[in-house]
This record gives sequence, structure tokens and C-alpha cells, in this order.
Amino acid sequence: MSDLMHWLDGSSDDQQCGYVAIVGRPNVGKSTLLNHILGQKISITSRRPQTTRHQILGIKTEGDVQVVYVDTPGLHLNQNDKAINRYMNKAASSALKDVDAVVFVLDRTCWNEGDEHVFEKLQHVNCPVIVAINKIDILGDKEDLLPFLQKVQAKLPDATLVPIAAKHGRHVERIEETVMAHLPQSQHFFPEHQITDRSSRFIAAELVREKIMRQLGDELPYQMTVEIEEFDHDGKVLHISALILVERNGQKRILIGDKGERIKKIGSEARHDMERMFDTKVMLNLWVKIKSGWSDDERALQSLGYDGLD
Repeated sequence: MSDLMHWLDGSSDDQQCGYVAIVGRPNVGKSTLLNHILGQKISITSRRPQTTRHQILGIKTEGDVQVVYVDTPGLHLNQNDKAINRYMNKAASSALKDVDAVVFVLDRTCWNEGDEHVFEKLQHVNCPVIVAINKIDILGDKEDLLPFLQKVQAKLPDATLVPIAAKHGRHVERIEETVMAHLPQSQHFFPEHQITDRSSRFIAAELVREKIMRQLGDELPYQMTVEIEEFDHDGKVLHISALILVERNGQKRILIGDKGERIKKIGSEARHDMERMFDTKVMLNLWVKIKSGWSDDERALQSLGYDGLD
């Protein structure tokens, strides 16, 4: 009877499947690494910290092997004063529970207190750790790499170290090969063609937020988020209305720009990415609204999709 049930549920002794957390301090290239592995953008990127705010699953299935990568916000030090920072740290820390492997991303030969903070978290995991030393393509002195590798190996003697350039995909396949070696035998958790657990509405909101962060940089503080109010197909056209929330009137003026030029540019770039992502024509409308104190209001955050703060 057990053999019959095994056949009926579609499982296979040859299948491998497991969860892999991608962790690191902010802005080391975690999302860039995930996007390259998947061959598609599902996690937004910019040079600013706090770009990734949520756990995002990236699912890659090849034959009998399915890897469920968990992209996480960067673990922050001394930034638990606001609710949104507490949310991001909790999202990153919780990703380390019940995974089959961890990819710890470092930025070249730099090991600072942020990396040390992540390292301390890794002392409590009971799974293999792969250290991805990222951005080696822009490493100033290549001779600094070997002593740094020795230093990291001394701190994590059981870890596998892989120097990579995630932006260009250099040596990323070694990360994937090492991950696959640690996956358990298990039937797949997701359908073969599914690449993320996030909805199209979520991805649309993130694409708008990415364009804002890339264009404004330090001009706009991080008290900004995006909420999708409309997401409707009308024949061959996808109509999307996105509400951008800021906390002060000055931030709203910066975002809109002179005669609305900045918000138009943000909308144009976001719409282009959406059309490529959703493979359809997109009509995108952007609105800016002031909602004072939203980033430190747990009820407001939960209504905006930042769950799990309690």
C-alpha cells in the first residue's frame, strides 16, 4: 500500500529538493546573485541598502532537481528603532530556520561589523554554509584575495568558499553545483515552471520601488513604499495603478520633480520592465501620497504587506 501511495502522489526517489537561504549584510549582491541563478529578475536591485525588504523565494527546477532560494533583506546593525527595520531583520533571521544550506555573501575582501553580525547568526545553523565572495571583478588588488580567503576559512572551517562576480555570472555555476550537492532527496515543493512565490502585484510594486531608489539615491530617505491599487487585464492591455507613499511633503516634491518630469521617468522605466516581465502592454499610472509615520507604525506596515512583526 505504501508503494502505491508513493506512486500516486507523484514523488520520486530520484528527485532532490531543498531550501537555500541567501544571507549577508546590506548591499553585498544577494538579489543580483539570485536573479542571475534564475535567469530572470524577481528581486529588485540598486546600490542602496534596504532595497530588499521581504523574503522572496526564487525557484529553479532542472530535471529532477528543484532549489528554492530564499532571498533576504540585509541584516542590519543597531537599526531596530523603527518597525520596518525590525521587520527586515526578522525576515532575514527567520530565513535561517529549517533550510538545507546557506549562501553567505561577502563583498570582496571586506569583513566589517555587519559581516560579523551575520557570522554570529550562522553559528546557530545546522546545515552546510557556502561563502560567496562577490564582486571579484572590481577587486582592487587581486593579491588581497588569497589571504582574505584564508581568514574566512579560519572563521568558517567547514564552509565552501567560492569567489564570484554575480553581476556577470562569473563562477555562479560553482555556487549552484555546491548547493545541489547538499540537497536532500525529496519530491518537488512547487510546479516545474513556477519561479517565485510572489504575486504579479507584488513584483509590479517592487519594480516601481526599484526605479525610485535607483534614480533618487540619497535624495529620498527610505521612508517610501509602493502599494498596487489596480491590476486589471483589459484585452491585451494590463492596467496598473501604483500608490507611492512618503512621509513628508518635501519627499513628495522630490519624487514628483520639476513639472512632474521625475515621476514620468520613473513610470516609463518601470513600465518597460513590467512589459518585459508580464509579456504584455502595460498602462501604468503612478500617484504620490503623504502618510506620516507609516514606516514606524506596525499596523500600517501590516496593511502594506509587511507581515510578521509581532
